[in-house]
Amino acid sequence: ADAPTPSITFVIVGGGIAGVTCAEQIASQFTSDEVYLLTASPLVKTVTNFKQVSKTLEEFDIEEQPSSVLEEKYPNLKVVQSAVKLLRAKEHLLQTENGQTFHYRKLCICSGARPKLLTQDNPHVLGIRDTDSAQEFQKRLSKAKRIVVIGNGGIALELVYEVEGCEVIWAIKDKAIGNTFFDAGAAQFLIPSLGADKKDRSLPCKRARYATDKTGGHSGASGELGSALGPDWHEGIELRGAVQNSSGVHVEYECAVDKLYTQQEFLQSKLNTNTSELGLWPAYVQLTNKKIYGCDFVVSATGVVPNTDPFLNGNNFKLAEDHGLRVDDHMRTSEQDVYAAGDVCTAGWEPSALWQQMRLWTQARQMGWYAARCMAADVQEEAIELDFCFELFSHITKFFNYKVVLLGKFNAQGLGQDHELLVRCTKGQEYVKVVLTGGRMVGAVLIGETDLEETFENLILNQMDLSRYGEELLNPNIDIEDYFD
Repeated sequence: ADAPTPSITFVIVGGGIAGVTCAEQIASQFTSDEVYLLTASPLVKTVTNFKQVSKTLEEFDIEEQPSSVLEEKYPNLKVVQSAVKLLRAKEHLLQTENGQTFHYRKLCICSGARPKLLTQDNPHVLGIRDTDSAQEFQKRLSKAKRIVVIGNGGIALELVYEVEGCEVIWAIKDKAIGNTFFDAGAAQFLIPSLGADKKDRSLPCKRARYATDKTGGHSGASGELGSALGPDWHEGIELRGAVQNSSGVHVEYECAVDKLYTQQEFLQSKLNTNTSELGLWPAYVQLTNKKIYGCDFVVSATGVVPNTDPFLNGNNFKLAEDHGLRVDDHMRTSEQDVYAAGDVCTAGWEPSALWQQMRLWTQARQMGWYAARCMAADVQEEAIELDFCFELFSHITKFFNYKVVLLGKFNAQGLGQDHELLVRCTKGQEYVKVVLTGGRMVGAVLIGETDLEETFENLILNQMDLSRYGEELLNPNIDIEDYFD
């Protein structure tokens, strides 16, 4: 066997936002220590144009960069391009696929998550999560006349909006689109955009792009490695199908996939009484509402599963119900000196009443940054408080070219019947929803250029009693900021 590497203080696994943020933070704080970042892909995700918009809201772009960029910036940071083969947590020992062995003092696992696929290894099912799979999707879409999209999260939403020249059948398990992010009202506000003319919406994309080298053991189909997509992943890739001007989106609500058939399986099945009606397609999807659609391929956009596989064997990690590594309020897993951050982990502390974990870019950055601070505090034997960013959930994103701000319990998560909603909506312009409980604001959804995010953030954080304003709270003729300065 190789001679073991001398002991290293910090090893971080994962080249996504959480891992890179963690590594940068540690490398800049411990300049005389060598910090190792292990990544399966030659590219790393870095945060650029970071802006602190308000106390908790932040905006940033994400760029894929060659790992050498990081090493140039931090002379004590070494990037090792290899996946993890095994971890022996009790011995503080990590082995990579390329045969290197690391003895660490502190380890942070930021290995992200992978798409939940409807079925493994079906050539007609494509999971979209990283830049490789997006390119594969683009290639297949250019020849497609109809696709079926399964899922109701951010990627599904973006996808059905961006695809042109191809019919889209969109199957969702909920009563309304975009259920992870919105309520039915916001969905109604956005639905007209699905049919709207798209030529005036494309803005230049700010992010540099690098395609991962296909020879790096990446097969587009299985998409084992490669980090998650950026928030504007579809910019700059032509999402065009084969048919001119037939970009209809048809939504099937409250259903899931019952069965998938290849053309051959379908032709041999009992269902094949009506191919004349259904047409001849490479694949057929039977939904739980009994409807059958033929299509060129199926896009599986049904959420993610934490990437814990290489770490579990022989170790004693506590997992959460969603199979993430359970971490305490210092981002520590149940194995000593092993921390975790980003999509791979699940918050195991008693969360603030206004925060919930969602596997989003913003939280990956915050967790990676905070995990680095916790590791540092531990090494230096200092105390550290849970970071303020975990006080209030906040997220800025774009859907259908509208700015979207989500605050607190924006979907009344976990509030049961004990809440009321105030809504103001101007068609094609803005949608504002406020969640109140006992007269206090606990959440909000802002779509469009509302300029209300800071005011609402303050009202949520200071828990002021708003009962006396009633409906007036959202009266567009009142400048709400004047009340609460």
